[in-house]
Amino acid sequence: MKKIAVLFSGAGSNLAYILDNLHRKEGIEVALTLTNVPTANGIRYAEAHGVPLEIVDSKGFSSREEFDSMVVDIVKQYGVELVVLAGFMRILTPVFTEQVSAINLHPSLLPRHKGMKAIERSYDDEHPEGGVSVHWVTSELDGGEIILQKSVAKEQKSFEEYEAAIKTIEKIALSEAIKKVLNPNVI
Repeated sequence: MKKIAVLFSGAGSNLAYILDNLHRKEGIEVALTLTNVPTANGIRYAEAHGVPLEIVDSKGFSSREEFDSMVVDIVKQYGVELVVLAGFMRILTPVFTEQVSAINLHPSLLPRHKGMKAIERSYDDEHPEGGVSVHWVTSELDGGEIILQKSVAKEQKSFEEYEAAIKTIEKIALSEAIKKVLNPNVI
């Protein structure tokens, strides 16, 4: 079994998808879930699946580096091969990025629309399609090498329909990227 850690900050819909579709399937085990938000909805998915959960409130640290150091220490304790950022709303420092092999899901076709409000900015731009990207995590925000992308046509879609389409394909893209990274000869 190849072990992964999934880091999240909010609703946990991507975590739930990973737990339902990859955990203890296809040679992948979610060995750790971690959130920086003690009230994150995703906590209930981790608990329901009985996977290890760590809650590290980012507000309790004096610097980003101090927080990242704690997260790195925890991740290393679980012996994971890959860290998956699934809605983990933190800008990570080199303390994290230089010690941990991690991938991130971003709701735009990078390099377009790095950072926050990517779905809104993508919907409003001049391109006929938007989409999602899964990329390697580096010290540059949403700047790591792209592992894969999936696109969504915007034509005839309201913003709500576009956002729903993005939310649907992001789960599939993230799962495919995890499998591609962990088993590069299979896909």
